[in-house]
Amino acid sequence: MAIAKAQPGSTLLNPTNHTLIMIDHQSQMSFATHSIDAVTLRNNAALVAKAAKEFKVSTILTTVAEKSFSGPIFDEIKSVFPEQEVIDRTTMNTWEDQRIADRVNAIGKSKIVLAGLWTSVCIVGPALSALDQGFEVYVITDASGDVSNEAHQRAVERMIQLGARPMTSLQYLLELQRDWARTETYNQTVATAIANGGAYGLGLIYAKTMFNASEGH
Repeated sequence: MAIAKAQPGSTLLNPTNHTLIMIDHQSQMSFATHSIDAVTLRNNAALVAKAAKEFKVSTILTTVAEKSFSGPIFDEIKSVFPEQEVIDRTTMNTWEDQRIADRVNAIGKSKIVLAGLWTSVCIVGPALSALDQGFEVYVITDASGDVSNEAHQRAVERMIQLGARPMTSLQYLLELQRDWARTETYNQTVATAIANGGAYGLGLIYAKTMFNASEGH
């Protein structure tokens, strides 16, 4: 018989149990992305980066052919991590770059969270490779994109078939917060939601302005 316990499930993310890898959020990669519009993509990438920064998540930033072809990483990400090294690769599959493998091993987390461009190449590659090597993989699907809806959806389905877990950018932020009584991160979580959380952020502004209300804490 199952017994309910007031504790989170083992597959939920928390600030210390995973590594976030943000992959190829670059100009040239976004030009051909049509499964999500560029404004929404940039907003969601900012939300993920801010969440990772706020909760001190182990984060790897990586680009492909930055200077020769694809351009710099989105400023929405770089401005959040201004001092962090961005690993520039030649490999389409991030997981095949030894520097990434070394960094993942040095961090030592069994859960990997991925977001980037394009889903069917630069996310499928590391997702399937990491799953094959025994990692748990999560994909932030609305901070990723591809050349068509078809390409994005088939890529997500392919990853799910092998065990990857899809999620959204706002879900990522709120899963890290998880309890509004965590006052040390409450204000920044609300600020990030207001800035990048779409209609949910508007709701927070409305409740605070009209009723001086807040999430219970």
